[in-house]
Amino acid sequence: MKALFLTREFPPYVYGGAGVHVEYLAKELAELIEVEVRAFGDQDIEGDRLSVRGYPFEDGVFANSDEKLKAVFKTLSTGLHMNANTIDADIVHCHTWYSHFAGIMAKLCYGIPLVLTTHSLEPLRPWKREQLGRGYDASSWIEKTAIEMADCLIAVSEETKEDVLKHFDVDEGKIEVVYNGIDLKEYVVVDETDVLEAYGIDKSKPYVLFVGRITRQKGIIHLVNAIKYIDTDTQIVLCAGAPDTKEIAKEMEDAVADASKNRDNIFWIDKMLDKKDVIQLYSHADVFCCPSIYEPFGIINIEAMACETAVVASAVGGIKEVVVEGETGLLISLEQQSSAPFEPVNPDQFSKDLASGINTLINDGELRNKMAKNGRKRVEDFFDWKAIAKQTLDIYKSLI
Repeated sequence: MKALFLTREFPPYVYGGAGVHVEYLAKELAELIEVEVRAFGDQDIEGDRLSVRGYPFEDGVFANSDEKLKAVFKTLSTGLHMNANTIDADIVHCHTWYSHFAGIMAKLCYGIPLVLTTHSLEPLRPWKREQLGRGYDASSWIEKTAIEMADCLIAVSEETKEDVLKHFDVDEGKIEVVYNGIDLKEYVVVDETDVLEAYGIDKSKPYVLFVGRITRQKGIIHLVNAIKYIDTDTQIVLCAGAPDTKEIAKEMEDAVADASKNRDNIFWIDKMLDKKDVIQLYSHADVFCCPSIYEPFGIINIEAMACETAVVASAVGGIKEVVVEGETGLLISLEQQSSAPFEPVNPDQFSKDLASGINTLINDGELRNKMAKNGRKRVEDFFDWKAIAKQTLDIYKSLI
């Protein structure tokens, strides 16, 4: 059997959880079957069981396009190029809306079953309009078309499955829930501290860590606004880059500058660090905070838990299936607006509650350590990529 992965992200161009998912799932599946990956980029790798080919954007063609629409036009063009080379796979598996048009064309033109993993859903990400303008209507249409014509949908959590059924016309029998996973050998506690030293983080004092993109979805602004309520001896480490828009980048800069007026222990690492460096930050953090306002799964939480770090996270989406309240971390209730953009009804109260959870764990070493050990065990029990690859292969077999 041969599977074709279509994806925007693949190493070395990974900036979010979907990219992490594709990287590890492809690697583990390649132990079982042949896997070909077609990604946005310039990759060119030919292995025995895993091959990767990149398809770069055509910048020149869209040089005069509207800036917000350019990303959509480039995505559609790349999707066509992905299909121009003959597809000889038995199944095509797409990840995120960026690859969905390519998947639609592969199913129609080559007559092979289409599998989609729903890492996120456009109806629940209305802030994407800031980034794409009317292109958000196009991305939403592409996603809806692909989801409703797919032979199987893989939801990364039970809540994501419910969201699919709520927003799309899909037979429930076509949806399978398969969690994200983690490489248990790679994500382990490490002793090295050179990254902390490089950024001036005091090893003798506690710190709370955030890792993720600067986007509405990740809720980082709410964490920055919570800093004024966090104990002053607690260091704040924000590993945050790749802003969605210039506007949210400016909002982040202003919020960090305002929080820094009253304390000098905020460390903003404004780029996406490599895996090795992030694992070091996880390993030495006292608390990891995930303040997302929308999260189908939240792979960053299992990364932190694997590195034996207690978690404070918003009680939204798949996070509630990952973080066990009182055992591996604290879940912070989030009352959201009933309609787009789904921001907190009371943003300041949400920030206060995040800070309260962080302060609780920072000041209770016994509870924090218990959660750290429980978190590692939960990851080992439920989120192993090898088991997830076998589940995915079973789905492929059922469609062929």
